[in-house]
Amino acid sequence: MRNFIFQNAVKIIFGKDAESQVGSEIRQYSRKIMLHYGGGSIKRTGLYDRVVDSIKEAGIDFVELPGVQPNPRLSLVKEGIRICRANGIDFILAVGGGSVIDSAKAIAIGVPYEGDVWNFFTGSAVVKESLPLGVILTIPGAGSEASKDSVITNEDGWLKRAVSSEIIRPRFAILNPELTYTLPPYQTACGAADIMAHIMERYFTNVPNVDFTDRLCEATLKTILQHVPTVLEKPEDYDARAEIMWASTIAHNDLLSTGRIGDWSSHAIEHELSGIYDIAHGAGLAVIMPAWMKYVYKQNITRFVQFAVRVWNIDLSFESPERTAIAGIRKLEEFFKSIGLPTSLKELNIPDDRFDEMAEKCIRPESISIGNFMKLGKADIINILKLAY
Repeated sequence: MRNFIFQNAVKIIFGKDAESQVGSEIRQYSRKIMLHYGGGSIKRTGLYDRVVDSIKEAGIDFVELPGVQPNPRLSLVKEGIRICRANGIDFILAVGGGSVIDSAKAIAIGVPYEGDVWNFFTGSAVVKESLPLGVILTIPGAGSEASKDSVITNEDGWLKRAVSSEIIRPRFAILNPELTYTLPPYQTACGAADIMAHIMERYFTNVPNVDFTDRLCEATLKTILQHVPTVLEKPEDYDARAEIMWASTIAHNDLLSTGRIGDWSSHAIEHELSGIYDIAHGAGLAVIMPAWMKYVYKQNITRFVQFAVRVWNIDLSFESPERTAIAGIRKLEEFFKSIGLPTSLKELNIPDDRFDEMAEKCIRPESISIGNFMKLGKADIINILKLAY
């Protein structure tokens, strides 16, 4: 196990009707805020009215910025920065899933910064300050409600890039599993794939002697495997929804990273897919992660055997190590298929004519490889995309 510092100051407010507390939480920070959200779903479900009532009862003024899309756009981030500056906004409330929260984080770091906010996402600027923000989560999956990350898509070149900083973690996150009852099955399944990917990116490490966090990762994965089929059959099963929502937060709040080095190459590859083709991030991960596994498993076959045995309950005594490892990867693909997700690029209607471009973008000019479990160059990325096809 490696040395580590773990710090996560996000206040989690979890449970039924938790959103009623949002006004009192915001009052600790601001009297004038931006309310940031996506489309009309929060209005159709009545969540918007409940949030606005709580804000008004707390004596808080607000301006609105709706319109966040999946794979949130830089242009809307820049509009949010302009609105915040023009109206003296000093707090942002994000109501939605990971896309809304990531957009809010980008706005929050852009307001006090004199340069182009995109500089943070290219690595040419470092986050030093941010407006505070709070979250009401409606879609578990991205884990942005307690993470230090934001991912934004720049329409100029369709580049999807991330920034990471402790400064951008929300001050509070309100998690009410009831708010997820109306999620379409496909969105629920995509969220599940995203959660699992966050865990597996951390799980596949070459750092030895990390059994405690191995067990935490495995338990979180098994929680998703157990409860996602339940909510797909019974969308209003509160207990199953609660397990998924809390697992999503734990999967990406960095607890599972402690003492180990994650990989993250599957995320990097998928960002190029969703940046260009605007697919759901979780759907892309359901395709890329098994393909990545097939390409790299011999790098540390013992870890893949452990994954197969501990997560998928494969009986080691009947298989060779290699066959056991492959069986675990096959089980992952079967699970994704069983919850209605694609496992090939063909199923996503993505052609094979831009693999070279995606690999080039993935590597970027400043690097020659991605990943930590196994370093991947441009040719490796192309081979993984071919496996995914």
